[in-house]
Amino acid sequence: MLKRIQEIYSYREMIVSLVRKDLRGRYKGSVLGFLWTFINPLFQIIIYTMVFSVIMKSGIDRFYLYLIVGLIPWIFFSSSVNGGAVSIINQQDIVKKIYFPREVLPISYVTSSFVNMLFCFVIIFAVLFVTGVGINPLAILCLPLVMCVEYILALGIALISAALTVYFRDLEHILGIVTMAWMYLTPIMYSVDMVPKNIIPIFNLNPLTPVIIAYRDILYYKRIPHLDTLFQATVFGIVILLIGSITFSHLQKNFVEEL
Repeated sequence: MLKRIQEIYSYREMIVSLVRKDLRGRYKGSVLGFLWTFINPLFQIIIYTMVFSVIMKSGIDRFYLYLIVGLIPWIFFSSSVNGGAVSIINQQDIVKKIYFPREVLPISYVTSSFVNMLFCFVIIFAVLFVTGVGINPLAILCLPLVMCVEYILALGIALISAALTVYFRDLEHILGIVTMAWMYLTPIMYSVDMVPKNIIPIFNLNPLTPVIIAYRDILYYKRIPHLDTLFQATVFGIVILLIGSITFSHLQKNFVEEL
């Protein structure tokens, strides 16, 4: 495992190059270009806020802020899972022609989506300051940790989905349905308190639940996340990354034949 990590690290320049290529080409040829990075989440935020603040009133104070601090991290996660799933297939030409650690492809895609999320955090901080909500400097110090945990979690699932999609192409389309359902099973548009107590144990098996709770503690409630929340999120992230790494390592042996 250590040798594999060292090998992937030696290809760090390739990862950086692929990240730059993805960020530059994501909205290439469009009129608004890079502005779509902000327009997409803004439209989602506006629509969900109208639905759950006007039509189906959630009763949550400052719902727009409650929503935004969970939705932008979710957009990164879902993008990593869905885009990471086809990262090998979309680059099959170079996979067939040259050798490099195949993990480089899902890593570069998840990293690109992560950078995109960092840009979108401009929206969150703008809302916090424009509305006068502000921030808690001590709580903000925990934000990089939560971001890293979510990155690890997203990468682990992207590795699994990328490897499986090579063998089972329908998974690309299935994941679109799964992530849509996953979003509604994650406390993004509602609070955990609204979940019936009898299904809380099952609800807590969602690895993204403690991550979203931690983001909301920091940015909405302006408090340091509970240690058990951080611990649960970290354990989920590490375990899933290990499973993803082992799965990918086992399945990548026959990538060229399957492609």
